[in-house]
Amino acid sequence: MTSTVPNAVQHADATAPPITMFGPDFPYAYDDFLAHPAGLGQIPATEHGQEVAVIGGGLSGIIAAYELMKMGLKPVVYEADQIGGRLRTVGFDGCDPSLTAEMGAMRFPPSSTALQHYIDLVGLETRAFPNPLSPATPSTVVDLKGESHYAETIDDLPQVYRDVANAWNACLEEGADFSDMNRALRERDVPRIREIWSRLVERLDNQTFYGFLCESEAFKSFRHREIFGQVGFGTGGWDTDFPNSILEILRVVYTEADDHHRGIVGGSQQIPLRLWDREPQKIVHWPLGTSLASLHGGEPRGAVTRLTRTAGNRITVTDATGDIRTFRAAVFTGQSWLLLSKIDCDDALFPIDHWTAMERTHYMESSKLFVPVDRPFWLDKDELTGRDTMSMTLTDRMTRGTYLLDDGPDKPAVICLSYTWCDDSLKWLPLSPKERMEVMLKSLGEIYPNVDIRSHIIGNPVTVSWENEPWFMGAFKANLPGHYRYQRRLFTHFMQDRLPEDKRGIFLAGDDISWTAGWAEGAVQTALNAVWGVMHQFGGATDPTNPGPGDLYDEIAPVELPED
Repeated sequence: MTSTVPNAVQHADATAPPITMFGPDFPYAYDDFLAHPAGLGQIPATEHGQEVAVIGGGLSGIIAAYELMKMGLKPVVYEADQIGGRLRTVGFDGCDPSLTAEMGAMRFPPSSTALQHYIDLVGLETRAFPNPLSPATPSTVVDLKGESHYAETIDDLPQVYRDVANAWNACLEEGADFSDMNRALRERDVPRIREIWSRLVERLDNQTFYGFLCESEAFKSFRHREIFGQVGFGTGGWDTDFPNSILEILRVVYTEADDHHRGIVGGSQQIPLRLWDREPQKIVHWPLGTSLASLHGGEPRGAVTRLTRTAGNRITVTDATGDIRTFRAAVFTGQSWLLLSKIDCDDALFPIDHWTAMERTHYMESSKLFVPVDRPFWLDKDELTGRDTMSMTLTDRMTRGTYLLDDGPDKPAVICLSYTWCDDSLKWLPLSPKERMEVMLKSLGEIYPNVDIRSHIIGNPVTVSWENEPWFMGAFKANLPGHYRYQRRLFTHFMQDRLPEDKRGIFLAGDDISWTAGWAEGAVQTALNAVWGVMHQFGGATDPTNPGPGDLYDEIAPVELPED
């Protein structure tokens, strides 16, 4: 459902920049950095053509590689699986190729302004995503404890749901200065952002999301907390996040990351795939017509199996073929637990405090299952009630969230029968795709007893459980209470002048390094941090009119909490 608070705060100036995920921890305007005609920076001509390892071909890795190539360096991309990472778009065997399923990222808020730069750069279109009760969703059914409610707007739901929405808004306002922070973010008022956030970090780092709700007078009712957890506001139920740090949740709601979502026409994996093939018009050292694909002979190198430090403080990379290459700099964008398990690493790669932060990273599980159908039959009207035959569905049953995705009334369509997180995701783990589908159809049959969903299915289901994917081991990080210090170490790792000389040269990036994990925007921002770090290591610099994240670091560095 759409939260009412974010929309209540308007621009103080109609010409002000849009709200963006550039804060509150590190309020740097990545969108302005990308849009500036001076570019992201340059390196000395003597360094042109130098190789830089980029480990991981997801969005963060491909963006880092693309921007380093434009500076005149030679990125060497290693990818264990496929370009895209958790931007994974798949088809259905035997079905129209236009039918696709987003196994990972599928909805993107307008506040993802740095991501939008790359969406526009590669010429992709977006359209409104059918979240619960959003304008793009014809109808929503909320089914809790065996009782279903049909709604086209929140006003169609019983009063208790509006009470819960109001409680959430009041809770944010009284406990987290919501309107003040939202306004500061809109106006990009960095001193005010830092003033508010520093106070909240010190007060709330040890607090869970659920504990934050319980401390609010607005949420004194257990029934209200239960409904909020199961139905939520924005993207659906919040209860799988209840054990996480409230700071993680505030980052989402302050920046409207849970509102106004857009989907990418044709699938999100097109962003990294198109960047891989793109031939930039502004490029240094390399001839026009150069692309990441051409530098790699069409395909990235395979999985990395070993990372070591060698003489001269170099980073030596061994891949699955046994090939060994040594680099002056490397960017690691994979899931951080890979450095603890599947990749044989030297302890000397990182300071011990950074290893500890990686070990403590908490990941959320996530499962989805999609089926192709002959047409968007859910838009048929029930003759007795006049309602849609089927609706976007939020429930406390096994399916939790069911999404209906179509491209027009006469075309084949797709149903995401179930999208679940954490314990709800683990319930699916032992089941095969068809077993999962059968359980899901049974649950939905109890909500829609007169709808024969099965008769419309035209192909086999496709599914994913990210916790069972060997190169991911989870969907995205979500900090637990007390994890702020760990996250700060990982995010600020690109500022390597602050590290011992023998711990420099390898740069962490990826959405689990970011403050806004689970959003592609975090992958983009940390990629740009790493690009700045590599540029700096090679003796390069940004244009004075377009300072990078490292240039402004001392002014906007995340608040540092005491260790003792």
